[in-house]
Amino acid sequence: MRASFARSLRSRPRSGLPTRRTTLAVALTTAVGITGAAIAIGAFPHGGHRSPAPGPSAASSGETPSPGAAGIGDPLLPLDGNGGYTVRHYTLAFDWRAPRTPFDATATISATATQALSRFDLDFAGNTLHTVTVDDAPASAVRDGDELVVTPAKPVPHGRTFTVRVSYTADPTQQRHRGDAIQDYGWVPTSDGTLLYAQPDGAKMIFPANDHPSLRAPVTFRITTPPGLTAVANGRLVERVRRPDGRVRWTYDSEQPVAAQLVQLAIGKFVFVDSTGPRGLPVRDVVPDGLVTDTQEYRSLTAEHLDWLERRLGPYPFRRYGVLVGDTDLPVALETQSLSVLPRADLLGDRVDAERNLVHELTHHWTGDSVAIRRWSDLWLSEGHARFYERLYSDTHGGPGIEEAMRAAYEQHDQWRHDAGAPAEPTERTLFKQMRYDGSALVLYALREKVGEETFDRIERSWVSKYRGRAAGTRDFVALASEVAGEDLKPFLTPWLHGAHTPAMPGHPDWQVDPVQD
Repeated sequence: MRASFARSLRSRPRSGLPTRRTTLAVALTTAVGITGAAIAIGAFPHGGHRSPAPGPSAASSGETPSPGAAGIGDPLLPLDGNGGYTVRHYTLAFDWRAPRTPFDATATISATATQALSRFDLDFAGNTLHTVTVDDAPASAVRDGDELVVTPAKPVPHGRTFTVRVSYTADPTQQRHRGDAIQDYGWVPTSDGTLLYAQPDGAKMIFPANDHPSLRAPVTFRITTPPGLTAVANGRLVERVRRPDGRVRWTYDSEQPVAAQLVQLAIGKFVFVDSTGPRGLPVRDVVPDGLVTDTQEYRSLTAEHLDWLERRLGPYPFRRYGVLVGDTDLPVALETQSLSVLPRADLLGDRVDAERNLVHELTHHWTGDSVAIRRWSDLWLSEGHARFYERLYSDTHGGPGIEEAMRAAYEQHDQWRHDAGAPAEPTERTLFKQMRYDGSALVLYALREKVGEETFDRIERSWVSKYRGRAAGTRDFVALASEVAGEDLKPFLTPWLHGAHTPAMPGHPDWQVDPVQD
């Protein structure tokens, strides 16, 4: 994700907004319209599902069933993700009707139990819940804030693959707000449809999920639209079928596992613009029909950007790429996997700024999408790399020099540490503050100044190659950098990543930080 920070890097960070879990005080029993069975749909008291339910009989494995954890325990967002199972595949069926209009939706989740489960959670916020089944049998479903707590009719044995089906009415107006660079996220209505900004934990407003950046699974999308509208999603268009009533069903396959925050699903009057990148890589831009010509100049640079990044980071890690032009006023772009979203303004203005945005989101496909972060506090690895290569590209393509940009960031680094924590020490409220962008790119610049460009480039290529398709964190990066450089870099990188004050910049003894202002 690229935020629109001031070019001078002197903009005052916006204060974060307090967060809280919202518990839905609703309890009801509803009939299953399709099967005629019934399930209980209600709400626990706030936090109430932490207490184990009366245990059903032991599973056939001999392990006593117990509830899966309500989150994977990330220190910043502890309820992100869920314990007790691993998602193997999502199938999302959306029967789209019109902008800002609720519509029928179904999520089918194939998962494998990593413990004997008496019940388990899904991350799922808002939307009107109808039915939940586990292996085709009606299940109890109870809301607890943003958690949907599912109790199957029979416990799920450890190691068993099971299927959860959730039918609901989706609300395509759901959004939330953060006080950092994210601002508004969730569903983003457009004049003729929608697109998604799910980062950081907004996927739960779209579909029931196991929502943490380290958790990924393939996704199949089945989206039905009125005639005249196009649906797009991550990955490959598998099928387009016109139904007898004139509506069109679009089927997409993500092709590779994708984190919930990187899922994209957009509907509108779009034009597909096909081209190729290095080695014949398929590139498909998705553009509102009135913006095709006006955005062509900058979109056509993608092949050049791919080539430039591949020379530094190795082969592009996915099977296809493209730019989705968002007909929206939101001021952020987002690296949704294989189909980056850029607001129209990013492609209608200055070329230097447009290329910075395009390179930033494309870089994320190596660092953030392919190499996922292990914990939210590792976000500096994702945003810092994207900002570093954005700045490095701009240095030789008409923008400010990277040394100039990094010196400006260095001057403000103590202030950013004071306001938003060190690069690897964010709080939940300061997660997407400027420290995670230019402040984290500065850490990579300092490392390059320390070890030299040749060694730094080897570290970078090793990083995206060793952890391709995996999650990795700060300790992994420090260890790999030390291994490649042939020296222990922990004493050097630790104060940069965790310290209260900015260390001296190697090779630049004249650089000074500005005094901190309270």
